[in-house]
Amino acid sequence: MNANEGERERRKITGRAGVVSLGTLVSRLLGLLRDMALAAVFSRAATDAWLIAWQLPNLLRQILAEGAVQTAVLPVLSKIKEQQGDEAAERFFRAMRGLSLFLLLLVSLLGVLFAPLLVEAFASGFKSRPGQFELTVSLTRWVFPYIFLMGTAALGVAALNTYRRFVVTSFAPGLLNVSFLVFALVLPGWLGAHGKDRILAMAFGGLAGGALQVVAQWPSLRAIGYLKLPSLEWNHPGVREALGRLAPTLLGMGVYFVDVMVGRRMLSELGEGSVTYFSYAMRLCDFSQGIFVMALSSATLPSLASFAGRGELDEVGKTLAFSLRLALFVGLAAAVGSVVLAEPIVALVFERGHFSALDTQQTSRAFAAQGLGIFLVAGVRQLVIVFFALGKTAIPVYVAIVDLAVFFLLGMGLREEFGHVGVSLAVTGARLTQFALLWFALRRYLPRMLGGEVLLSFSKSALAALVAGGLAWGFLAVLPEALLSSSLLRHTATGLAGMLFLGAFFVAARALRSEELQTTLGPILRRLRAP
Repeated sequence: MNANEGERERRKITGRAGVVSLGTLVSRLLGLLRDMALAAVFSRAATDAWLIAWQLPNLLRQILAEGAVQTAVLPVLSKIKEQQGDEAAERFFRAMRGLSLFLLLLVSLLGVLFAPLLVEAFASGFKSRPGQFELTVSLTRWVFPYIFLMGTAALGVAALNTYRRFVVTSFAPGLLNVSFLVFALVLPGWLGAHGKDRILAMAFGGLAGGALQVVAQWPSLRAIGYLKLPSLEWNHPGVREALGRLAPTLLGMGVYFVDVMVGRRMLSELGEGSVTYFSYAMRLCDFSQGIFVMALSSATLPSLASFAGRGELDEVGKTLAFSLRLALFVGLAAAVGSVVLAEPIVALVFERGHFSALDTQQTSRAFAAQGLGIFLVAGVRQLVIVFFALGKTAIPVYVAIVDLAVFFLLGMGLREEFGHVGVSLAVTGARLTQFALLWFALRRYLPRMLGGEVLLSFSKSALAALVAGGLAWGFLAVLPEALLSSSLLRHTATGLAGMLFLGAFFVAARALRSEELQTTLGPILRRLRAP
């Protein structure tokens, strides 16, 4: 591939990321509505129990489904398609589907059986609260089969992304949040009237949403010829290669599993509401970074896998620099905005029903602490996928182990004085370590990483974000307290501050001649100008 072809491929990444971003935005907005309903309808004890129960299969989804499939299966599928053709790729996919269904069924059954041990590992502090541990175990058993449904959907995502079909894979996740919303608003009353725990409505919503995502993929999978019965050809060379990539991937994900387990265990010992405050803060961070940054990773991985499969390391380096600049451009704006507008955002999203002003204060402190590291998460996502595209899957594992150690030490040291906010600060500190180690490790494998280009872009993006953050903070600071006495006026001020922040960021980025501004907004502006 010549340089012009590589440049054209990178321009396509932005368009694909735009499609994925739109789908992700819809899903995240629905997710916020879901969390708003959860916060308003249920007590903090109930949400603490649900967030731990949902974390368990959702975490395994990230490990066994999305994480393993996207980083181990997709590169192999892409390589077979490039080198051997569509028929060989489809044969590999059927073999992988058969093995995946077997493993997912086994994991689902084990999760239901060993739910008490899982809850003990993640939330031993719940045993000190009457009925809290038992409720969490019950919820875990109901919702654990979700991993089977989402693992099935994740393999479909790998196939569709390989064929550059991003629309279905981007919009289907929104069905989960639609299901959550419907069940949260309709079912609790009926469950309560029949003597059942009202929070069970969320478990039923999760299972229904998982099933909807699987079914939504069927038409697109049929269109590319991948909606066929799975095979038992588990000795397929591609399956062996994927499993070879999977082993270090699972080890790294296992480290992440322990990371999350340690964090939730710390939080469960800090009193009622700590799990909820931390989790809602993380959801808000995921919203801001997920709209574009995660979409960018999904759109970039197929291109990186293609370049790496052909041994074009210069193009891998250029594509990394391109995606990293875009990720940091968005991530830095999200980080500064999250810190400056933390409390008004939390109040706007959650403060109603069972969610009090005190809950807002506690959640906003965690949000600011975690939001500070959004740009680091954005960068880490871009770096990790390069290692997997290159087949150097062991490196992120070693880095993840160091990351876990840093998180544990910081968390234990900070939680005594800062409570759940200390755990949030520990997350940000660990992400800084992870980004630095991944960057320096990658320099061994890529001849050109264009570090100066990335650093210049980072400086411009950071300066634009700080200018915008200062103006938004100043706007809120000068408003009279009496003007913010009603919820309507307070939320209006939050909206105005947010628009001021975005406007100032874009103006400052343009004044600094940020290329990333044109790259991200250019396709949108061209479509708006089109007749």
